[in-house]
Amino acid sequence: MAGRLLGRALAAVSLSVALASVTVRSPVCRGIPAFRNSFSSCWFHLNTNVMSGSNGSKENSHNKARTSPYPGSKVERSQVPNEKVGWLVEWQDYNPVEYTAVSVLAGPRWADPQISESNFSPKFNEKDGHVERKSKNGLYEIENGRPRNPAGRTGLVGRGLLGRWGPNHAADPIITRWKKDSSGNKIMHPVSGKHILQFVAIKRKDCGEWAIPGGMVDPGEKISATLKREFGEEALNSLQKTSAEKREIEEKLHKLFSQDHLVIYKGYVDDPRNTDNAWMETEAVNYHDETGEIMDNLTLEAGDDAGKVKWVDINDKLKLYASHFQFIKLVAEKRDAHWSEDSEADCHGL
Repeated sequence: MAGRLLGRALAAVSLSVALASVTVRSPVCRGIPAFRNSFSSCWFHLNTNVMSGSNGSKENSHNKARTSPYPGSKVERSQVPNEKVGWLVEWQDYNPVEYTAVSVLAGPRWADPQISESNFSPKFNEKDGHVERKSKNGLYEIENGRPRNPAGRTGLVGRGLLGRWGPNHAADPIITRWKKDSSGNKIMHPVSGKHILQFVAIKRKDCGEWAIPGGMVDPGEKISATLKREFGEEALNSLQKTSAEKREIEEKLHKLFSQDHLVIYKGYVDDPRNTDNAWMETEAVNYHDETGEIMDNLTLEAGDDAGKVKWVDINDKLKLYASHFQFIKLVAEKRDAHWSEDSEADCHGL
């Protein structure tokens, strides 16, 4: 009973935050709501949609987390219509499918035990030893011993492919440079009149989609270390290099990752692996090689979870994994780079 009262109180607070929004005006995003004390950016408008989705007030968020079949399986989620995503919407007949992948149930070091195991007493909404169980979006509700997805229903309970109950923290390094001609001059888009920005993209082995490199934060690991490690493993194939090659890569990456950077986003991600009880959260950070001197001396080579890797021109035609399209759009905005040939393009597409 106390858990339900707490849950309703938390939902009410979430709703109050969504309603207590302000309007941020900029040359790119005109008249969009954003949380108080948040960055005035398009992505935080999207984040408002995600969190508002948990209250049933939005219909255009939390889509990839409801897709079937579940990644890497033939499991079909229970269908969740837009109007019933939010937990505040009564749905007595809601009957989600239970699924946790065999690879997770096998008990690898990166995965939690089952909630039912007597020796497992997770401390949700706080730092649990070396495991971070706090959400970047605030408190989440616990129901019947299980954490509840703050963005709403997904049609599936359990953990799917995710190791942790509750938030599963990742880090996404967005490495960029200016596109240049053979003479080393920045290339300007003929329509927008802005310089073209490029980013390092990988093709994921698990789903075949193009994405930003990235991966899970190890227990006790700093985000900065995760960002560097994942980029090296997936975009430079550092795991397969000799000791001498690894040292050379490390030196160059240290220089790149020591530069000024932009934290593009922190929080919940609409990911196809999400369930009612486990979900992805990330910190996306942009490291920009202004002169190109660092990345020009590093050879891209796919490794680990990446099947392919290449430089990709940034524009509004990109089709990327999970919420990566929004991250890349924000980078283009922050760097004042080309994005769309439509001069009236704004943030409504988010």
